Amino acid sequence: MEKLIELVSYSQIQQKVKEIAQRIEADFKDEPLIFIGTLKGAFIFLADLVRSIKNPQVSIDFVRVKSYGLSSTSSEEVVITKDVEISIKDKNVILVEDIVDTGYTLKFLIEFLNFRSPKILKVCALIDKKERRKVEVKLDYVGFEIERGFLVGYGLDYAEKYRHLPGIYEVVLSK
Repeated sequence: MEKLIELVSYSQIQQKVKEIAQRIEADFKDEPLIFIGTLKGAFIFLADLVRSIKNPQVSIDFVRVKSYGLSSTSSEEVVITKDVEISIKDKNVILVEDIVDTGYTLKFLIEFLNFRSPKILKVCALIDKKERRKVEVKLDYVGFEIERGFLVGYGLDYAEKYRHLPGIYEVVLSK
């Protein structure tokens, strides 16, 4: 049995999303932007983020990688299961992640996208969780730093459950 402890409320998330959107707008003005969300975890965050961006020149695409599967632990092996479908060559790209944990997946995605020669590639993460960081990765926009715990809600899942929750929760497994 799992117990959920709320760490970040929906209203706190919405405030942070607006702040990140304002920072992105200040950095890019009215230049065209491509937001690439990582599926499945970042889809809710990405949706709220792009709705907060006033720039009319926004494109959205998705990439899906597999590293966790149905497990609660990360794998160092990362596989693309859905590739980006629009060209990012010479474009301003913001990769949107739900959570950066070990850093393996993000490092892989940064290298994968940089191979396609974007003009600029920035990384936006809802949660920076350094507890289990194995490789260093640069995050340009961060919503929340949460040091530890297994997190769910607002797109984050545990064995495909809890993505729909409006806040961010820590899962505590009962014995």
